[in-house]
Amino acid sequence: MKYAGMPAGMWLLFAGSFKKQLIAVLGYDNKTANEITAKARTKYKEIIGSLPEFEKADRFRMNIVNCAMLSAFLLNMPELPSVEKATEYYRGSMMTGVMKWFCRQSGRKKFTDADIQGMKDTAALKAADRNPYSWNMEFYPYEDGSGYEARFTACGICTLMKELGLYELVPAMCRLDYTMSEAGGASEFVREYTLASGGPYCDCGYKKKIPDETREIR
Repeated sequence: MKYAGMPAGMWLLFAGSFKKQLIAVLGYDNKTANEITAKARTKYKEIIGSLPEFEKADRFRMNIVNCAMLSAFLLNMPELPSVEKATEYYRGSMMTGVMKWFCRQSGRKKFTDADIQGMKDTAALKAADRNPYSWNMEFYPYEDGSGYEARFTACGICTLMKELGLYELVPAMCRLDYTMSEAGGASEFVREYTLASGGPYCDCGYKKKIPDETREIR
């Protein structure tokens, strides 16, 4: 994968936040945070350069780029954080004002015809059959019309973080699904299994939120 383009843009958008959270969440001083960030940039470029190009229709390119960024920082910390601390660190690093805006925009399109068709197209693509750093997904609309489930049987994050020796910290990334759904405002995120915890698949369930006024009438 080429660094120029989206990966470079993601670094510009989020590197400062990842550095800030080194201090705020993990307790490093400013000097150490600067050193980690400088080394992480080099490692990030290295990881990105080792990845294959994603197909044009593959919607998960950004996911693997985010994974590469988190991994680059983790690999240059004096010691790896716990899963709990890594989860807090990643959430704080990613949920900037720009990301919250992005989530709100996505929330407005949730459950629209275009959103549903996009999920069906992604399920049909089965990109991980050709690229181990992508995802395979099945799409299951809820019978009662209350939302849908995206069920993943192959996960690029699991593949990459296992290769980098960070597999035990995959749950730190998984937990952001809840945060992003909440920030979107349109759905409640539900999950029973993850591949990283030994489950048969990762289930990402999105249930439509009932507006407060509707809830009161009922």
